[in-house]
Amino acid sequence: MDDTALLRYSRHILLPQIDIVGQERLGAARVLIVGLGGLGSPVSLYLTASGVGTLVLADGDRVDATNLQRQIVHRESNVGALKVESAAENLAALNTRTRFVLHRERLTGSALEAAVADCDCVVDGSDNFGTRFEVNAACVKHGKPLVSGAVVRFEGQVLTVRPEARDAPCYRCLYPETNEPGEPCSQFGVLAPAAGLIGSIQAAEAIKVLLHIGETLTGRLLLVDVLRMELRTIKTRRDPACPVCGPAPRP
Repeated sequence: MDDTALLRYSRHILLPQIDIVGQERLGAARVLIVGLGGLGSPVSLYLTASGVGTLVLADGDRVDATNLQRQIVHRESNVGALKVESAAENLAALNTRTRFVLHRERLTGSALEAAVADCDCVVDGSDNFGTRFEVNAACVKHGKPLVSGAVVRFEGQVLTVRPEARDAPCYRCLYPETNEPGEPCSQFGVLAPAAGLIGSIQAAEAIKVLLHIGETLTGRLLLVDVLRMELRTIKTRRDPACPVCGPAPRP
């Protein structure tokens, strides 16, 4: 790193768990962020500020005025723009060293698998079970770590999936098939800082995964209740009959 980078990331470098080697590893990392909404916004901001070298941004939606209450990567001037373009513009203003790859549509099928296979870590900030299931399946198939988050009303949760970890559960181990509708925030509401808190935790998990430090939320589900300001973790188990990570996975 040059002197400018050493100064910029000096507070990271002071941490013995990161140091210069870890910061350089972040600079070489490639992270896929699925969804640039309430969770993807703080995730993308913190990973950009932290010096992750390449962020792959995937979202087919456009910025709406109702998004601005919690989707902090977007600005009033971005209303009507594609979220990935809005995010890339504002993130580039934060850190010109980070490179952005944009997917201007919902990633699915072979395109999702290719994007997952080409990254070091996936952070899922989507708002529906269908996308979460598909992202989880792609990560398990390609052996890529996944940080999955969800938030609604005053509550949220975070789970880190490590396909290479023995007996570690994937997202589908915790949740069966469901017809849960998409965009729950539009139906039930969400406290803005709750989304910021969950997204920040996801960003921290992603950095730990990339640097191989600390204990991630693998085999543990973090539950956050902002109204009561209570955080608790629940141990999770791998489902031997899981259709994704079990012995007989289904396509």
